Amino acid sequence: MRFVDEASIHVKGGAGGDGCVSFRREKYVPKGGPDGGDGGDGGSVAVLADNNLNTLLDLLSKSRYHAEDGGRGKSKNQHGANGQDVVVHVPPGTIVIDEDTGLSLHDLKEPGMQITVARGGKGGRGNARFATSINQVPLQFEEGRPGQERRLRLELKLVADVGLIGRPNAGKSTLLSRISAAHPKIAAYPFTTLQPAVGIVDLDYDTRFTVADLPGLIRGAHEGKGLGDEFLRHIERTRMLVHVVDAAPTDGTDPVANYRAIRAELELHSPELAQKPEVIAAAKTDLHGSSEGVEQLTTHLGRTVFPICALSGQGLRPLLGHLAAALRKLKDQQTDEAPPEL
Repeated sequence: MRFVDEASIHVKGGAGGDGCVSFRREKYVPKGGPDGGDGGDGGSVAVLADNNLNTLLDLLSKSRYHAEDGGRGKSKNQHGANGQDVVVHVPPGTIVIDEDTGLSLHDLKEPGMQITVARGGKGGRGNARFATSINQVPLQFEEGRPGQERRLRLELKLVADVGLIGRPNAGKSTLLSRISAAHPKIAAYPFTTLQPAVGIVDLDYDTRFTVADLPGLIRGAHEGKGLGDEFLRHIERTRMLVHVVDAAPTDGTDPVANYRAIRAELELHSPELAQKPEVIAAAKTDLHGSSEGVEQLTTHLGRTVFPICALSGQGLRPLLGHLAAALRKLKDQQTDEAPPEL
């Protein structure tokens, strides 16, 4: 399925129905009086976060959402039918923005969250509402009011517990394919991941969390280089990061320098993003020279480094156990302080 994280749509609430002008006409009722009913209210348009979706692809083929108009009032004081509402389904993590004003209307972070984006118009009053002691044969009625109309821009930021970050071809996709049922594209060349992929890790019967494989970052990504900062925003919705570093780069680069280059991109994109809890995983430990790379990372960064080999599965269990414990700690400690090293 193609991943689409931006879409523009046009929404319009239904118009209210007109009120009715009618007079009671019955045998033996010479002074029946006015009996025109009110028009029905127009339907509204709402946006709903649907947990069954993970892309805005459907909105590319259908971009106009108009709710049903309200029905006209009828004789015998019958109220017009209210128009049917329309619900636009989007993935959780979608931000709804008014395209004309740039105002963010709502952030649909959680499944089931909903916002009404275009309210239907009010139905008009029928002539029965205008009858008075001095106006016993009213010919007045009200037209229904138009529904609200607006253009919206929808932006999707993936919601995941853990985000995998690192340079292109660092081993993120292979790692995700081994710890979950996800099938990201894997190849021996850079930028094989062109769109984010999300997998679910089932560690045991009561431990489950989601992991997002994000496209590789390069120096200057915050300025749009490589795959650009359009993917950096997806990292903002993760609760913590796993920085995957190639312990034995075949291009001769230094693992420590590679790590620091990616950290610099995070800080330039968003200082808040750089403060997210981070775990370092040294990948490809089956390659020659990887032990030296792991030692360099541990010595120069002064951090705990998890050596892993996604192909053989070596080191994955300790890494996943650590992530599960760290996520539980984050749930228990919802404070405004800077998160400690996990």
